[in-house]
Amino acid sequence: MKRLLVIAAGILQVPVIKKAREMGYYVIAADGDPEACGLKYADKAVVVNITSEEDMLRVAREEKVDGVIHPCSEVSMNVMGRINDEFGLSGISRETAIRATNKHLMREAFEKGNAPSPKSILTESAEDAWNHLQNDFEGTDAILKPSRNSGSRGIAKVCRDMDKADFIKAYEIALEESRDKSVLIEQFIEGPEFSIEIIVWNGNVNVLTVTDKKTTEAPHFVELGHNQPSCHSAEEVETLKAAAIAGVKALGVNNCACHAEAKLQGGKAYLMEIGARLGGDFISTELTHLSTGIDMVAAAVNCALGIEPCLEPTEEKHGACIRYFCPEPGKLVSISNTEVLNDPRVYLWEIYHKEGDMIPEVTSSLCRSGHVIVTEETPQKAIELAEKLIEEVKMKTV
Repeated sequence: MKRLLVIAAGILQVPVIKKAREMGYYVIAADGDPEACGLKYADKAVVVNITSEEDMLRVAREEKVDGVIHPCSEVSMNVMGRINDEFGLSGISRETAIRATNKHLMREAFEKGNAPSPKSILTESAEDAWNHLQNDFEGTDAILKPSRNSGSRGIAKVCRDMDKADFIKAYEIALEESRDKSVLIEQFIEGPEFSIEIIVWNGNVNVLTVTDKKTTEAPHFVELGHNQPSCHSAEEVETLKAAAIAGVKALGVNNCACHAEAKLQGGKAYLMEIGARLGGDFISTELTHLSTGIDMVAAAVNCALGIEPCLEPTEEKHGACIRYFCPEPGKLVSISNTEVLNDPRVYLWEIYHKEGDMIPEVTSSLCRSGHVIVTEETPQKAIELAEKLIEEVKMKTV
């Protein structure tokens, strides 16, 4: 029986843990939180600091693992890469993992590999970033972002005529959210956002689908929902796919899932980033199999174990959509009308808060309050249904 180490065991990792066991593999789930919800679904639960390379190497050695996967998260990608290096396992190396989680190194790789991406500058300080904004971004707004983080944490749109004190505050937030304490200032791309779901096996980049994204407006651009397949034209979808393939090749990743994020402006695709992992927000774990019939989770698990993945549809295809509950900030005093979610077209739903909780302003993906995933005949119908349900469930705050 193959032994798979799953690094992290939160809500987004649960489908991976369950799927790997369903496939007949022995699953060791590791998380620093003893209450992590995914631990109970594994064959063996290990409570450990998953960001420590030495601690995780010890776990991998003791458990004699045949593969390791860190799905829907980036916090321990270098740890996964180190384990792959030390034990000669399938998947990305530590060097590649670092390049795929550091946005500055990623931009350098994109430039070298002729993959389309926005103009980007690694800053030295708030003053340095302000000077770049004034001198290097004429005719366009810009984005401040942590060089290492995900989930829209620390991201802010900035412009040349804004108050400098506000700019410095935004910079300090980005710096605080950056895992390596560095900040990029990048060209702002005006246009719709997408993700591209990919399996790379033996050097072949296999695009499974393109996801449309719905986000909040400036300054934070937090993701409020996704749908598959894309509602955009076939030509636009092909443009996005080509950009993502070029980006994956530029990063040099292999034998893993990839989640590319991109925008379209003036008919041209710009890569925002590429994660060498399954995408979060249930995109890779739920939406992709619902819309394509391809089990992306099973494919990623097999890649991690060095087994050729199945990339053929094995289930019915649907229009699929997820939308997130984001009530007004304040104290949550009541949740009502959840019975509307008892609909056969609702695939999955959850509300993360209970009465009495404080609802924060939505400044990152961590601030959302729940989700609903639906299936319909077309993505357009799925979007309509999901947004209707989000409106009908009442979460009252004061």
